[in-house]
Amino acid sequence: MPDPIIDWSEVETVLLDMDGTLLDLYYDNHFWQQYLPEHYARLHSIDLAQARTLLSEKFQARQGELEFYCIEHWSRELELDILPLKSHVDEYVRYLPGALALLQMFGNRGIEKVLVTNAHRQTLSLKDELVGICKHVDAHYASHDFGLPKEAVDFWPALANAHYFDPAKTVLIDDNSAVLDAASHYKLAACVLPLRPDSSQPVRNASHRLPVHRDKKNTTRLLPIESLLDLLP
Repeated sequence: MPDPIIDWSEVETVLLDMDGTLLDLYYDNHFWQQYLPEHYARLHSIDLAQARTLLSEKFQARQGELEFYCIEHWSRELELDILPLKSHVDEYVRYLPGALALLQMFGNRGIEKVLVTNAHRQTLSLKDELVGICKHVDAHYASHDFGLPKEAVDFWPALANAHYFDPAKTVLIDDNSAVLDAASHYKLAACVLPLRPDSSQPVRNASHRLPVHRDKKNTTRLLPIESLLDLLP
């Protein structure tokens, strides 16, 4: 049997992203890239291609900012009530393969599970109602709680002030490489990058996803994986 990617006996806390890590990013991609443009096109009597271009430009302008993840911001910006619209396709909210087994393994080993998401609190509540994600973790935080996205280096000490964890015994699992880049400055034991956050898409190329600008003193291990199943013993 090959050695495990991570020696879980050395880990006290796991920080877990939600969308694209525990939950299938297909739901979010389908909503923002398909359902919402179709709805917007009908509402404004424009063709779908025009709606997609218009929305894509707005989204890209906020990439990496807290507003990018804020449904209140997009409700104002687009003059739409986003939350009820998200409920229209909520049948696609589901766990990724290996997610529940991994959470159970952490629980069995006494490893603290902390959900840390960029999703708006209302989005987190919607998904919790559908799949009960919060009952599987010991604590949950949204980046909106801190007024900073996880891509911000200052987010991680702010999180540590709100919820103590020992960086040297903490692993972060997140499908966003910009988040891993920011978190690695906090000298976590390891940052894990799932390469298939959307089950409808092929595995992504790790070489284009891993952070490259690293301080030589940064000892955080950066580990790409194809599936959460790769983390199970």
